[in-house]
Amino acid sequence: MPVLMRDVARKAGVSITTVSHVLNETRPVAEDTRQRVLKAIQDLGYYANTSARLLVRGQSDLFGLIISDIENPFFPELVKSFERACAEQRLEVLLSATNYDRSQAQNAVRRMLQNQVRAVAVMTSQFDADLQAQLTGRKVPLVVLGAGAPGRNHSTIQIDWLSGIAEAIRHLHRLGHRRFALATGPQDQVSAVAHRDAVIKALAKLGQRPMRVLEGDHGPESGADIAKVLLSARERPTVIFCGNDRMGIGAIGMARDLGLRVPEDVSVVGSDDVWIARYSSPPLTTVRIPRDTLGQLAFEVLMKMLHSKRRVGQRQVLKTALVARGSTAQAASGQESSGRDIRSFSAEPESGFAD
Repeated sequence: MPVLMRDVARKAGVSITTVSHVLNETRPVAEDTRQRVLKAIQDLGYYANTSARLLVRGQSDLFGLIISDIENPFFPELVKSFERACAEQRLEVLLSATNYDRSQAQNAVRRMLQNQVRAVAVMTSQFDADLQAQLTGRKVPLVVLGAGAPGRNHSTIQIDWLSGIAEAIRHLHRLGHRRFALATGPQDQVSAVAHRDAVIKALAKLGQRPMRVLEGDHGPESGADIAKVLLSARERPTVIFCGNDRMGIGAIGMARDLGLRVPEDVSVVGSDDVWIARYSSPPLTTVRIPRDTLGQLAFEVLMKMLHSKRRVGQRQVLKTALVARGSTAQAASGQESSGRDIRSFSAEPESGFAD
């Protein structure tokens, strides 16, 4: 038989209204009374009816969080920090993943609206303006990961790839590297294009350019496939700069399969700094996105909009940083030449792996 609010009131020796005030924090309650109510709740194993609370208050205790892929090790730390920030305010998280599919992104929006979430953090760049408008049009505050102008009920957090990538390129340049190749993520993803452009811009500042730019899908298999093409070529790069850590780990594995040593024969750099990067062999040098900061920042931006009468959004920029590990070292002797003239280089990634 379910435990009801009146059972809690009877055990605590208070009114049902007092129990409601303690649960919903709708009115101050004397601390000794509040503690009696909380003890009665614990002793009886009472769970509040969230549907009833939604009807009474007209809003849920939920914040929405939409990510790309729950299996991607980039996201757990982000989710954890966002959940921690919500928990500190006695809020809960409704989590949805799009799996890079628009129909699933649409389903995620539908879930958010059905559950009357207070606000939504969209931590994937694969979320178009129409989907955003479905939320902001219902006056649901929204923070989106990516570039773009903020507006009413709409804030943005942009990853400053250039800060960390420029640091990484300078580090590699000091180590004598001049032959760079780039293994990008899918070029229909805004974040992958921003990463690619940041690498090319950082190289250009030092009078360099990538020898080749090959496109993958951000998975370790595509990192391995691209590395096989690059390292089997007559003139191979001394550095493979990857769009994320999973591609970097795949590239390290392929170099080993080809009988090459990392970093003695070729250096490999990843991006994101997911936890497995520290435990690859050798540990992967990478450009770190501070995901614990990202989750906390997303929550803070949403709270500011909720507490603003005009619900005016803001633009935040999150810097990246180099994390140097064992997958990069001094360029091998005789491999410092720069190759083709930078003026003849095309920034467009090659569509296939044929050499």
